[in-house]
Order: sequence, then structure tokens, then C-alpha cells
Amino acid sequence: MAVHTKAVALPLAASPLGRTVATTPTDIWNDSCDVDELEYALSFGAVGATANPTIVTDVWKKGSSLWRDRVRALAAEDPTSTETELAWRVVEEMSIRGAALLEPAFEEHGGRQGRLSVQTDPTLYANQGRMLAQGVAFAGLAPNIIVKFPATSAGMGVIEEATARGVNVNVTVCFTVPQALAAAEAIERGLRRRENAGQDVARLGPVVTVMMGRLEDWLHVQMDRHGVVADPTVLPWSGVAIFKRAHQLFQDRGYRARLLGAAIRHHLHWSELVGGDVVITMPSSWQKRFNASALEVRHRIDDPVAPRVVDELRRRFPDFVRAYEPDGLAVDEFDAYPATARTLRAFIASYHDLLHLVTDAAIPDPDLLPEPP
Repeated sequence: MAVHTKAVALPLAASPLGRTVATTPTDIWNDSCDVDELEYALSFGAVGATANPTIVTDVWKKGSSLWRDRVRALAAEDPTSTETELAWRVVEEMSIRGAALLEPAFEEHGGRQGRLSVQTDPTLYANQGRMLAQGVAFAGLAPNIIVKFPATSAGMGVIEEATARGVNVNVTVCFTVPQALAAAEAIERGLRRRENAGQDVARLGPVVTVMMGRLEDWLHVQMDRHGVVADPTVLPWSGVAIFKRAHQLFQDRGYRARLLGAAIRHHLHWSELVGGDVVITMPSSWQKRFNASALEVRHRIDDPVAPRVVDELRRRFPDFVRAYEPDGLAVDEFDAYPATARTLRAFIASYHDLLHLVTDAAIPDPDLLPEPP
């Protein structure tokens, strides 16, 4: 795989995120496939984009008339299409539009950057065969597609097999050091299989996402549910501590996948990752807030989280310990880890919301139609 290099001549010094991109190895991705938001992100040097069922549903709602009309056109072209098939056609078309904007960065950086993430059906999280088949199909939509597979127990085998087949993978639904390490090992196995078969790996750019904010969300739930009295300043560091520990272990073990920080809740999820050869994916609203800030852009990825913070998190939250320790979870425990289960449920609910939107577009409610003259 190619060594990560980055040109620094971009005129980006006017914005904090631009300085992040231009002066450090850290990349910024847009946390949406929305074209307008992606164009804003590209204006300060972002080189990728991600999507998930919640994001796709939000993009639909933002341009509802466009996508309603498109579904009706698709249904007219093939009246036998199911709502599920129409929904995935919409996902594919959204993805292709976003991928086209990223192709220049993809070509400039030899495939290392410029990728658009497409997430597999969240209801397939335990079905290896169907997950793999859908991911391989997504990889054929455009040359710069990267496919999201979940860090579930079934997902680990799919991540390895997809990588061996030359699919760029973005591991998602991942919140813990054990999940991140298992995913990186699966990617390494896939890369070695590909190399041993004499196939190219230079243009592969796999990433392993750590959803920092969703882990923090769960610890807040635990604190409220069980009446935990903890220093209120420590929770914002929980996801950062997980990311930094995973980052150090990735470096120590020489994994070729990059870490990706996601689920932004505050500036620590950006500022504390700066300087690493990592990716941070941000919703457009957070990009604008950070770009309007006076926060200093400097290398912080190697600054340790204060020991008192880690100690407090360890004492108060057993689920933090499980997430922080490399052996805190076995692979067969991934699916039941609370942050995993909560996120899978949220993604599946958003996917069902998308199906409802498609149904409403394909079969308009007669009670809402105007009366005939």
C-alpha cells in the first residue's frame, strides 16, 4: 500500500480545518453524501465522505421533492420493483453523485483519499453471505467507493473476505479498542491473502471507524440510569481515550488500516486527533462551528489523556473498561455490547424510515391528494 503523503500548497490557511488538512497528516471527511454539504467540505480540503442509513434519510428529507420524483420515475420504469429495491436504488444514486465530486482527490492521491462510503443494509449485521454480496456490488458503483461493514461478530469474516477481493472497507458500528483491533487484524489477513495471490493492494485504503460520541452517549445513559456520581469533566474524554489507545496500538502493531474518528459531539473529537495519520468525519454543522472557532491547530494525537481522567472512567464505568482494554471484549461479545446494540437499532430504525419514505413516494396517500375537478 502507498505511503501516505500530502501536498501542503493548498490555500487553506484561512480556516482551522483547512490548516488541519494542509499542515498535518490528518484528513477530514464530510459526514454526509449530501452534495451541497460535500462541496463546502471540499472547499477547505476535505477528501472523503461517509453515509449511513440515518444520513441517507436526512439527505432525502432535505431534497424530498427530488427523491420522491426519482422514486416515481424508477417505479414507472420497472413496476415490479419492491420498495426495498427502490430504496437501494436511491442510496446508490446518492452515492454515485457524491463519489463523482471526490474523484479528483481519488486520482490525485492514488486511491488513498477521495472515497465515498456506502453502508451495507444494517439488518444484515449477522448475515455474512448477504452482507458480502451487497458490499461487492456497492464497490462496483464507482472506482472510489469504500464500503461500510459493521464490527459485529459476523462482520469480521466479511471484512477479511471483502478486503481479499479488493473491496475498500470502512469498518463501522465500532466503539471499542477490541473491535478496532479485531477489524484491523481482519483487514491484514485480507491484504496478505491478496498479496499472496499476486494481486495489487497499493490502491486500497481501508479505514476502521471509532464512533467516539456514541460511546460517550452510552456512558451518559449509564450515569443517569444508575445514579453514578462522576467528575462531569471526564465523560467528554471517554471516546478520545479509546481512539488514542487504539491509535497507539495500530502504530505499535504496524496495521495498514487507518483509524477514522466519527460521531462528533464536541471539539475534543477533532482537536485531540490532529496530527495523526487518521481521518475525522464531521457533519457540516460541526465543520462550520470548528471553522468559526479560534482553536489552535497543533499536533495532539500523541498527547496522553490525563491519568486521573482514565482512572475516574475506569472506576465509575465498567463498560468503559471493556471498551478501553484490548482484551475487554471477545469477538462473540461485540453484538451485545450496549453501544453496538443501540447503534444497530438506530440504523435499522432509520432504514425503516427510508422504506416508509419510498413507499409514500411510490404509492401516494389518496387521502392527501387533491379532489378531482
